[in-house]
Amino acid sequence: MRQPTFHRRPPASRNTPLFTVTADTLVAVDFSPRGRADSDRGRVEGPYRRLFALPGARAFTAWNLLARLPMGMLSVSAVMMIAATRGSYALAGTVVATGLAVTALVAPWTARLVDRYGQARIALPATVFAVLGLLALLLCVRHGAPDWTLFAAYAATATTPNTGGMSRARWAYLLGSRTGEPGGGPEAVAEALHTANSFEQAADELCYMLGPVLAAFLCTALFPEAGTLVGAALLLTGVTLFTAQRSTEPPAGRHAPGGRAPFRAPGMRPLLVVCLATGAVFGAMEVVTIAFADVQGHRPAAGAVLALQAAGSFAAGLAYGVMRPAGSARSRLPWCLAAMTALMVLPLLAASLTGSLVLLAGALLLAGMATAPTMVTAMTLVQRLTPEGRLNEGMTLAVTGLLGGIACGSAAGGWTVEHVSAAAGYGVPVTAAAAALLTALVLLGPLNPRPFGAPVPARSGG
Repeated sequence: MRQPTFHRRPPASRNTPLFTVTADTLVAVDFSPRGRADSDRGRVEGPYRRLFALPGARAFTAWNLLARLPMGMLSVSAVMMIAATRGSYALAGTVVATGLAVTALVAPWTARLVDRYGQARIALPATVFAVLGLLALLLCVRHGAPDWTLFAAYAATATTPNTGGMSRARWAYLLGSRTGEPGGGPEAVAEALHTANSFEQAADELCYMLGPVLAAFLCTALFPEAGTLVGAALLLTGVTLFTAQRSTEPPAGRHAPGGRAPFRAPGMRPLLVVCLATGAVFGAMEVVTIAFADVQGHRPAAGAVLALQAAGSFAAGLAYGVMRPAGSARSRLPWCLAAMTALMVLPLLAASLTGSLVLLAGALLLAGMATAPTMVTAMTLVQRLTPEGRLNEGMTLAVTGLLGGIACGSAAGGWTVEHVSAAAGYGVPVTAAAAALLTALVLLGPLNPRPFGAPVPARSGG
């Protein structure tokens, strides 16, 4: 008798649904992994997860954070190193202020070269020159060189590239290159850019929160030059590894020769005035808080109190990146500045009415929560106004405005503390925030920012 022939069925994969028949119904059993099944049904991922899923995003972000951490270390390290060896806070502050002024002049030119010739070709040599300046400062302090050598050495650090601006330029390039892909429409790209800018602002706050703490620890626990030495090593290592990520580097020289400079773009100069006034908020707040803690007999706690302000801004920056705020950046900026002005009143009330450092710390935590949304919105508007291919230069101009404002705010806050009182000094940040709000309402005027990724119209003759 002929044996029946059985055809072998191909084995089922682990994701193949199995069917079985019960008494009265057909049951489908799916043994596929739960996470994969959810993904197949179009599971919605968070905005930060989608952002860092872009090829190369995690690598350049990690090394950029390493390069950016010294930005919160170097000035504090220089002050502590010079004051400890020369016994003069006045000399230390003047050296750092001079370096800040030179940076405000040199940084836009460095950024222009970065846009024209590429991040790797310009940023790395500029960083090497700045690190040599830091080492020269360390040696001059260590071996008792004349005071003028300290100014010359620290001025050389002005070539330090704007690492935050280069990172933002990479996000803009990565996201802009996806406009033609499925799900990469202008709205999706704009939302992703908002998330990227929020993350970058939160990263700035994190570095300025951790940098001074690390610098103070190194200079006091080891030796006075330790903060400067570690900061120089982190800066050189971070920029070297960051610029080595060539796959995410924006193409160099994309702007047309003779095109409009970012400073001449419509709306840019009033926006820089807003940055100047906003920087005055930061500079005054730092000086006044140190003075107020000193008056209360708790000067060592000033760093922790200021760190709370940065922590509030860091948390608000991350939360703002998840939100989808309505309206354009131009329409949101006055609202953000109004919120910052209102919240800056809280430290003034806490210091004037209570004199409690604990209550002041809580007020600064709340006040800091308006900082990141304001800066994210301002930087987004800078990106909209900057001509194609010159984004790093435009971002550096904004940073230059902030640095100038920090210097002015520090001077105004110090004068108020010395001639009025430490509590009254908190009126300077309120005044500066109100000036930024007034500028945004009056000088910016009606703007029509170009959509993300849209080409900049050629400038007509004349």
